[in-house]
Amino acid sequence: MPNSENTILSVNNLKVHFPSKRKFGQPKRWIRAVDGIDFDVQEGETLGLVGESGCGKSTTARAILNLIHRAKVEGTIHLNGTRIDNLSDRAMIPHRLTAQMVFQDPFASLNPRMMVGNIIREPMGNYKLFGDETGRRLEVIRLLELVGINPQYMNRYPHEFSGGQRQRIGIARALAVQPKLIVCDEAVSALDVSIQAQVINLLMDLQQKLGVSYVFIAHDLAVVRHIAHRVGVMYLGKIVELADSKELYDSPQHPYTTALLSAAPVPDPTVDVRANRITLTGEVPSPDIEYVGCSFAARCPQVLGHCASTMPQLSTTDHQVSCLLYEDDNIDKSDPPKSNSAEVVV
Repeated sequence: MPNSENTILSVNNLKVHFPSKRKFGQPKRWIRAVDGIDFDVQEGETLGLVGESGCGKSTTARAILNLIHRAKVEGTIHLNGTRIDNLSDRAMIPHRLTAQMVFQDPFASLNPRMMVGNIIREPMGNYKLFGDETGRRLEVIRLLELVGINPQYMNRYPHEFSGGQRQRIGIARALAVQPKLIVCDEAVSALDVSIQAQVINLLMDLQQKLGVSYVFIAHDLAVVRHIAHRVGVMYLGKIVELADSKELYDSPQHPYTTALLSAAPVPDPTVDVRANRITLTGEVPSPDIEYVGCSFAARCPQVLGHCASTMPQLSTTDHQVSCLLYEDDNIDKSDPPKSNSAEVVV
């Protein structure tokens, strides 16, 4: 259950495993897209989730809103105090008022055959909000002004707008049902850098005005640092570090987080970023393999001898980290590294 009255979203031991294609006679294997994660989001807070492609960020976003189908989903998700992970699509309909999503692609997420005013008005009609059509039209005008789009353009089609404007329309559509939580799945990654800044500033302004919470998913560390209050770093379906944004960026603890931050570009031509860059060797492990120990051990520059055989657990401190370097102060760090071992999930 949620930890406090101010918790809008609570995720506990969430696992999402997809069946992989197999040849005749081979055992069934599962792609471990999300493999046991826990986090909470408070009212008016932004939680950022970062990690390289394929780490499970987008699957987490869809699981939060109960949009995962044809997969094995375990764990619990509470939205505004109500458990939703076990609800059918029909039973989930009333809870769509609480949480909405802004998708990655502003070109594909809007119906090209509908005028933007109707796109924003449609969810209001579905949930019988704002009275009659006149009230909904006035609300559409208010939302367009709120996201920086001239209401005179409400009778235009999506192809008549730029990418940044379309994403603003997508944000207005998400706000149409007055949600308490918005999940932003790579919401700015398809935009130019200058437009990204405008959309990020818009989201932050909306949070100040409306008190909405965000789960903000991105691979751009600089963007997440600017908008998020707390940041979770994902690797191979797990959260390996979760902390206050400033603390995580200033004092990263997990070796993977340190390597990610060292690879981030620095907007200063006088700084030699190569001097402090950490290069990870090896390849990202396969998500259809269950690792006995730490899944990052084969690539970790600080690997210990028993990392391959002991699974680290996410700590319960304010700065949460899942690493054996912080689980035992008596670890002999001179212990020579060993290769990771694994077994295939059948």
